[in-house]
Amino acid sequence: MALAVKRDARMSVAEYRRWAEPRPDEERWELLDGEPVLMAPPSARHQRIVTNLVKHLDALAERRGCGAYPGLAILSAAMDDYAPYPDVVVHCGPMPPTGFVDDPLVIVEVLSPGTMINDRGRKLDFYATVPSLQSLLIVYQNEARIEVWRRDAGWAMRVAPAEAVVDLPELGGTLPLAEVYARVAF
Repeated sequence: MALAVKRDARMSVAEYRRWAEPRPDEERWELLDGEPVLMAPPSARHQRIVTNLVKHLDALAERRGCGAYPGLAILSAAMDDYAPYPDVVVHCGPMPPTGFVDDPLVIVEVLSPGTMINDRGRKLDFYATVPSLQSLLIVYQNEARIEVWRRDAGWAMRVAPAEAVVDLPELGGTLPLAEVYARVAF
């Protein structure tokens, strides 16, 4: 369960960054609608899926001069009161000097029961405002299922069934669902 910090006014991203900087590294906060929200520690299953994703996506990304990172916050010029931390971010170019990027290529959210509504709702709306983003993968952790959101002519979504392979043309490769869910028991 996430915990929001009560405040009288909404924080901007700049205020949030100043507020979050002295926080302990083991605390993970994200800014949602101007409110800092403490993220709950992920389950072992969630962490296994993220580890599998980072391994595979980083191998694909490296060939393009990109990298896959867990835990980078996303910024958008269109929304100054939002800085979510997706589970995996593919970013191109040099390693980001801070924990914030405004030009991700691919974002992955692994759904948790307590965050599912926000991940598939408000965050999805936010991610659509990030011009560089080509693919958003919403990965279920209680079943082998991935929603693939692509920026084609607007946002288009399709569901990849358990035996499928997700095509990632922006990385010049694919993501087999079997690799995403390797060592995960349902």
